[in-house]
Amino acid sequence: MEIVVGNMFKLDIWETLLSSMRIGEVAEFWCDTIHTGIYPLVAKSMRRIAEGKDPVDWHIHTCGMANMFAYNSLGYDDLDELMKEPKPLYFVLELMRVQQPSEYNRETWALSDEERLKVVPVLHGHGNKLYKQGQYQEATQKYKEAIICIKNVQTKEKAWEVPWMKLEKMGNALTLNYCQCLLRMEEYYEAIEHTSDIINQHPGDFKAHYLRGKAHAEVWNEAEARQDFSRVLDLDPGMKKAVKRELAVLNMRMEEKNQEDRNKYKGMF
Repeated sequence: MEIVVGNMFKLDIWETLLSSMRIGEVAEFWCDTIHTGIYPLVAKSMRRIAEGKDPVDWHIHTCGMANMFAYNSLGYDDLDELMKEPKPLYFVLELMRVQQPSEYNRETWALSDEERLKVVPVLHGHGNKLYKQGQYQEATQKYKEAIICIKNVQTKEKAWEVPWMKLEKMGNALTLNYCQCLLRMEEYYEAIEHTSDIINQHPGDFKAHYLRGKAHAEVWNEAEARQDFSRVLDLDPGMKKAVKRELAVLNMRMEEKNQEDRNKYKGMF
């Protein structure tokens, strides 16, 4: 793992310990409970990374301690026990390399809010380029990274006020791009989930209805697809040609499915 010294890593004692070490050194440190209280939260994120999961997906938009109380459990019995009764811990650390600020390409979590907002259009542009090249999985990563940057800044603004709404609009646009990738990757139910989240907050977003309608059509949710496409026309009559095309595809898919069902049950009765 990487630690950016001075960037307020949750377990700040590790910064102190590592700063005392030489490159290539392996050292064991004993730390009293005053320094280890937050370790279970850090350990949970590290375990999620090792399991190939997002280290922050389990968080809600509160501080680490509030997250623990909100969920009652960290999901690991040993960490739950350590959270209830903090104990002194031994840490074995190895300092593998040190980079100067000018040499280090920081990840988005290590950026300031101003830096995050500057990098969003760059990530957006990279995502669009990858999408046009047919690299949908790679594009989703760029869009997701940009969305996380926006959400991190947005949580510090008051909901529904102008700065918050500006960030909301940016985040929704990126989320819809992300959903377009999901459609290409045939991840239809996830696309339905994300577009529904947008529609629940912003029922007038015709692009969200359009993409959700396409996703519903792909999984034979005929009524839901027709309802979404109808809503698109109500919100933006200029989408008539695109909706007509999608309805033709839906009609064809439903006819194919109905014929398949008739053939399947033909000899059963």
